[in-house]
Amino acid sequence: MPTPVRKRSDRLPPSASAPPVDRGPVARMELANRLFFRLYQCANMLHKTGTRAVESDGLTTQRWAVLGALSRPAADNGMTIGELARYLMVSRQSLAGLIARMTRDGHLATTQDPSDLRSRRVALTRSGRKLWLIRARPSIQTYYEHALAGFSLGDLSDALHFLLKLLDNMQLLDESDAAPAAPGAPERGSAPVRMRARRGAPG
Repeated sequence: MPTPVRKRSDRLPPSASAPPVDRGPVARMELANRLFFRLYQCANMLHKTGTRAVESDGLTTQRWAVLGALSRPAADNGMTIGELARYLMVSRQSLAGLIARMTRDGHLATTQDPSDLRSRRVALTRSGRKLWLIRARPSIQTYYEHALAGFSLGDLSDALHFLLKLLDNMQLLDESDAAPAAPGAPERGSAPVRMRARRGAPG
């Protein structure tokens, strides 16, 4: 008995019989590339437009970060240069010249750490605190208002949450790269990075 010919509407499309292609990993890498490129652009624009916002106060984004870190209640007694470098996530070498210039300008003071005579503590002077409270903060708040135009409180909370999550992973990568490999340990990059417990947000 001859096989009946199927109508065109009964025929399956050519792709229906082929196994589906999993684009998950490809799509993930495409999005990751776009995300990190946007972060790179944001960092560059923060340096450019943020410096422009505070340059009339004699500041740059680097000086802004140092003043902000040392103005926190947790830093009332100053911070060691190592603590400040870790808080800002910069190298001690890049921070040393900045602290020297800000000390020369009268905004910072360095003293010997009484708990460790090999360390130096850095703190705001009266001039530095006045610069931060009276001049810098109003300029920074105006900058935030413009840079965050259209962001709701929920948007800000979500953005902060995901940036902290990303920062945790990047810190793990940094610590893994800095730590010497133990004998017999697998090569770096051979195992997935594990998330560690959420730390509190920086103050």
